[in-house]
Amino acid sequence: MGLGVGRGVAMVVLLWLGLAPSMAAADGARLKAVATFSILADLVAQVGGEQVVVTSLVGPDADAHGYSPTPGDARKLAEANLVVVNGLGFEGWMERLIKASGTKAPVTVASKGVKTVAGSHDHDHAEDHGHDHGDHPDPHAWQNVANAKLYVANIRDGLSAADPDHASLYAANAAAYTQKLDALDAEIRAALGAIPEERRRIITTHDSFGYFSAAYGMRFLAPQGISTDSEAGPKDVARIIRQIRRDKVPAVFVESIADPRLMQQIARESGAKVGGRIYSDALSAPGGPASGYLEMMRANLSAFRDALS
Repeated sequence: MGLGVGRGVAMVVLLWLGLAPSMAAADGARLKAVATFSILADLVAQVGGEQVVVTSLVGPDADAHGYSPTPGDARKLAEANLVVVNGLGFEGWMERLIKASGTKAPVTVASKGVKTVAGSHDHDHAEDHGHDHGDHPDPHAWQNVANAKLYVANIRDGLSAADPDHASLYAANAAAYTQKLDALDAEIRAALGAIPEERRRIITTHDSFGYFSAAYGMRFLAPQGISTDSEAGPKDVARIIRQIRRDKVPAVFVESIADPRLMQQIARESGAKVGGRIYSDALSAPGGPASGYLEMMRANLSAFRDALS
């Protein structure tokens, strides 16, 4: 009885000093993690397993680039034990939201350690290679499966620091999921390797597949830069259409987060076929073709293979 009272008093003192461990670690409750968007939320869920409750601020089929946070988002952060962000400038709104929420939760940057590729925030896409190699890093690092493995390692470390009592669980989950990522990477390489190199060229809505291109030998062109904050102008559209005709690009793909009308116009005026819907910045809703990271990458691979083979 005295021991229980003493422990309770000690916890009160720690809370008053702001030094208490997270309640998830202290009393065996599930840890609350908030991820900025759906792809990241799935990776956190894979590593956290049943021990972690994951909330995504930006949901399935939604565009995180121009997202406008709500008061409810601030409350979610205030209640979180861990916040996981992509980084690389992807969530330009996140720093303000963290400050507004007053959250004391640690922040894990999932892209830490990624070797970045350059992207463009504008539409100044050079016709010889599809995008402007400026000073802006492309934030879509998860499109290379090797980078997704880095994400998983960083998430494992973030969860373990926030909830050390379950560090071994997070390590085991991360190792098991990494094996699945290795299999996925091999599958992508085998499937695309069977497609003639000259046919591995497609058009997407915005410049979101730079890492996929660098890793797997695909060439992607886009009328928009790495962000969807501003629309492609007539000159951008005309430039892409000229390049499709010149290089005989076989297919145009509509991203799930985008208005399909622009890509339908480009396909109509260039003669390229519409290759279907692909997933760049968001998962599909549960039960859809891209409800998790593995499913998303395989859905995109299937669409590319069907259109280019």
